[in-house]
Amino acid sequence: MNRKQASFDVGCAACQNYNCLIKRNLGAGLDTHFEKKNNLRCKKGQQFIIEGAPVNGLFFVLKGKVKVFRTGINGKEQIVRFAKEGEIIGHRGFGTEEFYSIGAIALEDSILCYYSKSVLQDALLSNSKLAYDFMMFYADELNRSESKVKSISQMTVRERVIDTLLYIHRKFGLNKQYLNVVLSRKEYADHAGTTEEQVIRVFSALKKEKLISTNGKKIIINNIEHLKSELSEHHFYLDS
Repeated sequence: MNRKQASFDVGCAACQNYNCLIKRNLGAGLDTHFEKKNNLRCKKGQQFIIEGAPVNGLFFVLKGKVKVFRTGINGKEQIVRFAKEGEIIGHRGFGTEEFYSIGAIALEDSILCYYSKSVLQDALLSNSKLAYDFMMFYADELNRSESKVKSISQMTVRERVIDTLLYIHRKFGLNKQYLNVVLSRKEYADHAGTTEEQVIRVFSALKKEKLISTNGKKIIINNIEHLKSELSEHHFYLDS
């Protein structure tokens, strides 16, 4: 985390991210804990978690979009997931691990809420409802992760690319018919576990079949039901 980033004081009470674990537990005797946070602004393309850096706390996305990645074989980047408003970043390093196993970069200008490890530990120890919510969050994360590994191992390249398109659609929705996030072909490849060249070939085939349309990096899904049907046996909906 870059300590030189400017701070923006946005209190939890004023936050509109009602799916956030912290927001859901306001008024449970934890407000004094939640006040001990920093709001940090990241520019598009700025990395705020460095893989292998010491774990000092957790980030929540107040505004913006983020990609979470790890370094694979031969230094190849693998995108683990994307995150939007209200979601947690860095939770896999929180607890027993001393170093972040992932890195995180802002996909657009974003504002993050940062809670130190000690503040969150005190809050969890003092409130069973918050601790329960975190436990259920981790259980759900583990279930989705295991299901995804099983499904991805059985998918063709085309299916993995379609799975990524559907995941982006579920995660971010649409903006004037376009998927509401702009990603490079390499980022699609890094999430789908394939190469940029293969993504370009699959996109070309999908365009010829009139299943998608593109305008530069922007993508329109023309027939989402057909794409879903191609992945029906893999239960595409497991990864939200």
